[in-house]
Amino acid sequence: MSHSYKYFTVISVFFVTVLLISNIVSTKITDLTWFVFDAGTLLFPLAYILGDVLTEVYGFKKARAVIWMGFFSTFLLALMTSIVGVLPPAADWAHQAAYEAILGMTPRIVLASLVAYFLGSFVNAIILAKMKVMTSGRHLWARTIGSSVVAQALDTTLFVAIAFWGILPNELLISIAVSNYVFKLAIEILATPVTYQAVAFLKNKEGVDHYDHDTKFSFFHKN
Repeated sequence: MSHSYKYFTVISVFFVTVLLISNIVSTKITDLTWFVFDAGTLLFPLAYILGDVLTEVYGFKKARAVIWMGFFSTFLLALMTSIVGVLPPAADWAHQAAYEAILGMTPRIVLASLVAYFLGSFVNAIILAKMKVMTSGRHLWARTIGSSVVAQALDTTLFVAIAFWGILPNELLISIAVSNYVFKLAIEILATPVTYQAVAFLKNKEGVDHYDHDTKFSFFHKN
């Protein structure tokens, strides 16, 4: 019998919302002199933190379902922004150029996000789930940070390369990639106490602490 969880849907919706907002605001490159980054970096680390929580509490299968939910939601965002962009504007609507300048980049950015997010999220969930079994549930901080060190490097490299290659100078691309990676990893580390609290709260309230002992770590497998 399938277990009904009180907070799983809420976390899933929040996860997808964070993902969609991050994709839209990533069209802006911000320069704080000491830190050059796409604006989506401000929020996107939260998606990885939520992914850690989902995998740690509910297990890989549940996290996989949410990852796919985010993937298809992001694809729909890209599809609709593209369709709306090519529709002829009304004669008295003077903002077509502004739409194309901002959201016109969104399909490419979303493509980058789809590839980077898909691979990064699955790598993150798999590493965390396997480390949980290996450590018998101890050292949560090592699992969340360790999985992110690998997954965020993959995610950041793929995203920056696909989204901005040929658009931005190579020096700026490297600067963005390094800055984004360091920033996202720092957020993950700083958020560790909050992650601990969230995980403890959910395990207590949901009555679950899943271990993926016999899980088949496939992107598509249902078992």
